[in-house]
Amino acid sequence: MAQQERFREQEEQNTLGRSKLLRLEYFDTRQINGDWPLAIGVMSISEMHKAQLVPLRDSNKDEPLVFGITVNTPQKLLRQLRERFADRVLQFLVISNSGFRELMLLYDPPKKVVYDDVKIATEGDSSTITDVSHTLDTVRSDDILNYLIKQADQLNASDIHLENQRDDVRVRFRIDGTLHPIATLSHDKYRTLVASLASRSNISTASDDAQTGHMQQDIKRPDGSTRMLNMRIETVPTIYGQDAVMRLFNFDTSLLNLTHLGMSTSQQQQFDAIVKHPHGMVLIVGPTGSGKSTTLYSVLNALNEATRKIVTLEDPVEYSIPGVTQIPVPTDSGDSFAEKLRAVLRFDPDVIMVGEIRDVDTAKTAIQAAITGHLVLSTFHAATASAAFSRIIDMIGQNPIFATAVQLVVGQRLVRRLDDDTKVAYKPDEATKNYIADILKDLPKGTDKPNLDTLNLYHPGKSAAAPFGYIGRMVIMEQLTIDRTIQGFLRGDVRNIDSEAIEQAAKKNGMVTLLQDGILKACAGLTTIEEINRVI
Repeated sequence: MAQQERFREQEEQNTLGRSKLLRLEYFDTRQINGDWPLAIGVMSISEMHKAQLVPLRDSNKDEPLVFGITVNTPQKLLRQLRERFADRVLQFLVISNSGFRELMLLYDPPKKVVYDDVKIATEGDSSTITDVSHTLDTVRSDDILNYLIKQADQLNASDIHLENQRDDVRVRFRIDGTLHPIATLSHDKYRTLVASLASRSNISTASDDAQTGHMQQDIKRPDGSTRMLNMRIETVPTIYGQDAVMRLFNFDTSLLNLTHLGMSTSQQQQFDAIVKHPHGMVLIVGPTGSGKSTTLYSVLNALNEATRKIVTLEDPVEYSIPGVTQIPVPTDSGDSFAEKLRAVLRFDPDVIMVGEIRDVDTAKTAIQAAITGHLVLSTFHAATASAAFSRIIDMIGQNPIFATAVQLVVGQRLVRRLDDDTKVAYKPDEATKNYIADILKDLPKGTDKPNLDTLNLYHPGKSAAAPFGYIGRMVIMEQLTIDRTIQGFLRGDVRNIDSEAIEQAAKKNGMVTLLQDGILKACAGLTTIEEINRVI
């Protein structure tokens, strides 16, 4: 029996005991459903609420008029009812407080309120922010959290930021990697919102420390079906109150496909080789919000066959993939990736995904798994692929085993994709052409270079569907493959190495850097030079 059912059973037993003391009959309202014939017109809704009493059944005048009363119903009201209905026989049954509340929902169902959808304000548009702030102010206190989440999901926002200021609380959504002001809330309204958030994500509103929580919400799709939206909640106390960031894992899992990442042919070929021969270690590196998880899940989707056992260790589980064993690792509760990874290896998996390598123990355990025939996928926080190598060497030292374990290190970012219907072409000036030529001067042989004499670049346009000129995001990527030179760095053949030396060796081996890949995509009209420079 679920905990909630146990509490209800205990409440009904207590009510039964009270009824015996009052020498009245007990009635278990759990047998009532939506088809129960309501005694409409016997009492007003306000009278029922005030008296904590509800008419249960109104039959013909030859039968008793039955009321359900609670232990909070004043005895004098029972005498008043007998006087009021002097021509009827009255019967009083004792019901629980929970039963009373459920019956009142039948008599007085909550009115369905339709609120206006949130609109994103363009730069300098304060009137839209004012309108949305007014809408939020009219949303009922018990609806406001669900409303914000639903609106953020509709706008494909990845984060909701709630930021305390001196006079109010700023609400911002991160959409396509960029924060947009949405509205302001009064501090009183925010206290209600953060109380609901704390209750659902199991965090405290009074904590003096940063906290992490998790919650879920059912989201209704246009076709009437529902899906479960997972969220990670981060809170931190500030001088004006407790700020919160809600991370929405709202990616459509049907799009978790390597072909949707926008990789070049050579980049796709390297991933295809990993899928065909799954062994060793693959690291995806980049800052928070750079799409690492999406890339990892896309690789897992490609590997997900009935002949393979795939296990993931995640904090938290962001997307659910049928056929994959996904294990949550709540590190804030004391669990560690390394400890769970050692246990998982006893399950004889073919592919293991470790959410993040954060410490020496996890790094060494993952490397041991990679050299024993498993494919180990993981993420690592570093600015570039070469910086990741440098950081791991700092973490575990120059290690011959690591040199044979790692297959590929991928550095990536997400940039906004131009809306093809509204983008505006222009001819770059000489300074821009010289900048592009300098970035692309040492591209590997075989990589197509743009013709700068005929090159068109693009500015974002504007439309109702794409007010900022961008629709969605795309990956820019660098892939550092391991050749003998790189292995020499890892084995310790070269002393005093740094990330720049690793990058130069990787470029000689054919690596296209993040900046080069971004500039090539801008030259192809997929994004803008300004967007590439903003992100990298």
